[in-house]
Amino acid sequence: MPTLLRQDPRYFYKGSGSTRSRILYAIANSVICKGDNGHWQANYSNVLGSLAAGGISNLYYPAKDRNGAALTFENAAIEVGASAAANLLQEFVIRKLTSNVRNHDPAKP
Repeated sequence: MPTLLRQDPRYFYKGSGSTRSRILYAIANSVICKGDNGHWQANYSNVLGSLAAGGISNLYYPAKDRNGAALTFENAAIEVGASAAANLLQEFVIRKLTSNVRNHDPAKP
C-alpha cells in the first residue's frame, strides 16, 4: 500500500521535547505519515491496509460468527492501535537499546 499511495511508512524518532509531546507524536504517527513529496499527510496506507487485513481476517471466522463490517472495523482499529503502541516502543524503549544512534531532525528522513 505505501508504494501505491506514495507514502513513507517508516517511523522517525522525535527524540526531543517533553514526554507528553513525544507520546502524542508517536501515537499520531499511526494515522499520519510523510508522503514521498516530504509533506505530512493522512496515513492512508496504514489505515486501508488495516481495513483490508481486518476484512480478510473476518473470512477466517465461521459463517455464523461473522459480524460483517463491525468485526472488520474492530480488527482494523486494533491494528491501528497496535501500530501506535509499536511507535511508542520505538520512541522510548528501542532507542535506548540501539547503540550509536545519532539525533536527527524527524522532518528530514
